[in-house]
Amino acid sequence: MDIKDFIFGMPKAELHVHLEGALEPELLLSIAQRNNVVLPYKSIDELKKAYAFKNLQNFLDLFYQATLVLQTERDFYDLTMAYLTKARSQGVLYAEIFFETQTYAQRGIAASVLIAGITQAFDDAYKTLGISAKLILCFLREREEREAIAALEQILPYKENIVAVGLASAERDNPPEKFKHVFALVRKHGFFVTIHAGEEGPAEYVCQALDVLHADRIDHGIHALDDTTLVGELASRQVPLTLCPFSNFRLGVVKNMQNYPLKKMMDAGLLVSINSDDPAYFGGYIADNYLAMMQALKLSRENIIQLAKNSFVSSFLPAEEKQKMLEKVAQYTRENT
Repeated sequence: MDIKDFIFGMPKAELHVHLEGALEPELLLSIAQRNNVVLPYKSIDELKKAYAFKNLQNFLDLFYQATLVLQTERDFYDLTMAYLTKARSQGVLYAEIFFETQTYAQRGIAASVLIAGITQAFDDAYKTLGISAKLILCFLREREEREAIAALEQILPYKENIVAVGLASAERDNPPEKFKHVFALVRKHGFFVTIHAGEEGPAEYVCQALDVLHADRIDHGIHALDDTTLVGELASRQVPLTLCPFSNFRLGVVKNMQNYPLKKMMDAGLLVSINSDDPAYFGGYIADNYLAMMQALKLSRENIIQLAKNSFVSSFLPAEEKQKMLEKVAQYTRENT
């Protein structure tokens, strides 16, 4: 088996993917037409040209404009099924998917609408594709904390479908400590905590995520490498970091894939996994990211196997479910190496 087939078939978990980030141009325009939403793009090609963003804020502006087409349970069902189908074709057996409600609440769309469509897709995808998934509620960090508290209260009736709560969106000038009160409530309600930190923000934001918000997992976190004491702490505690190579490259966080710090982080003993973040915008889904890292950094098959194991170890699955998934990785490895 060649290395590409090996990577695509490898059982893996995806832990850092935003649902709206899987909204491919074709589906976006189809849903827009269905809901009579007028977009400033006349064709697929014109829409794809808009994806030439230069930084995180440029990307977020386009990202939130695209969410305007999403209005009904069917829209969220179609988007979720599209992502899960693609992810399963790239070896994903389990996904933890970020979603947020604040953008939709200001348009009068209730959290129940999103969750109903998404969870129906979860059920159907598990039955037809054999992929399982859970949700992670994300707060928008450029908004006020009181809005995050309201968002948390609104999803509590659906908490059986939500495994964790996170913090995402524009990191610059929005430190984790801004949300210390709401994450105290998150913890009180029994959710895991995963925080976007150290992407555009400094290592200090990773420290705040750990020390102030008591994060179980860090999303991105590559600027943690700027603080050797922090690297030691992350390694000793085995705090998971969910890396997103294509995303970091497209948003200018790293200059090129050859200098991506994945191998450096692995060599430092950090618990890292590879993920796609917003695959429709950044040019590839999870296995595409694995393959790009293998080619750019000359990763070995053993590295690929370790990253797949890391993805399940880093998940919020119960211990017995993690073990079952790790056994699938071991079986696949025995049969294909």
